[in-house]
Amino acid sequence: MKINEKNLSMFATTPPSDLEGYLNKRGEVNKSWQRRWFVLKGNLLFYFEKKGDKEPIGVIVLEGCTIELAEDGENYCFQIVFHGTNNRTYYLCAENQEVMEKWMKALTCAGYEYMKLMVAELQRQLGELDEKNAESETQSSSITPKPPPRRQNPFNRVAPAPPVPSSKEQSRPCQKSPAEPSSSSEATSGSQQNIQQPETDGFFKSIHEELGKSFVKEKNRRKTEEVTTKKEASLIDL
Repeated sequence: MKINEKNLSMFATTPPSDLEGYLNKRGEVNKSWQRRWFVLKGNLLFYFEKKGDKEPIGVIVLEGCTIELAEDGENYCFQIVFHGTNNRTYYLCAENQEVMEKWMKALTCAGYEYMKLMVAELQRQLGELDEKNAESETQSSSITPKPPPRRQNPFNRVAPAPPVPSSKEQSRPCQKSPAEPSSSSEATSGSQQNIQQPETDGFFKSIHEELGKSFVKEKNRRKTEEVTTKKEASLIDL
């Protein structure tokens, strides 16, 4: 549609904009393609005769429409289709595939209905997050809290290891302590033990011999007594 309103023209030329660039537009009466400068702001698509113009030559309100690929026309063309009776279809054409996809995506997201659906989806996701947070809070409240880890006293440190003697200290000869016996005293004590051991052995040996002699004498005495008693008994019988 054609517009000349001053306020709308000021809004169209005031930055920032959602998307802007050149597109080829096919006329409604004259079916020829014309190069126009398009500016998208919210759900309003302004088009100018050239970049830098102060007033747009038309505006398209992006409500109640769909953005579709154009079957007829040149390459990289798409169309803005308004549904219902006596509604117009706008045919636009981009320079390449990337520019066409960028414009189709921006125009699809510009309508109020799309924004309404997005808000509803965001509210649903927010509700799910709230439910998950509530469940996690109930689970955390049921679990008994663990005490914090015990901190160690920094002053209770392990005693350092004794210093390792140097090579010079290890090479020094060790001095004997006065309590240690000398080698000569050890030798004399060993010889005394060797001398005392045979003396004790001879003592026990002599005792053993005396006991053996007394035992033999006692045995012989008993034998003689038995012989005499037998002789006396035989004499009595006679």
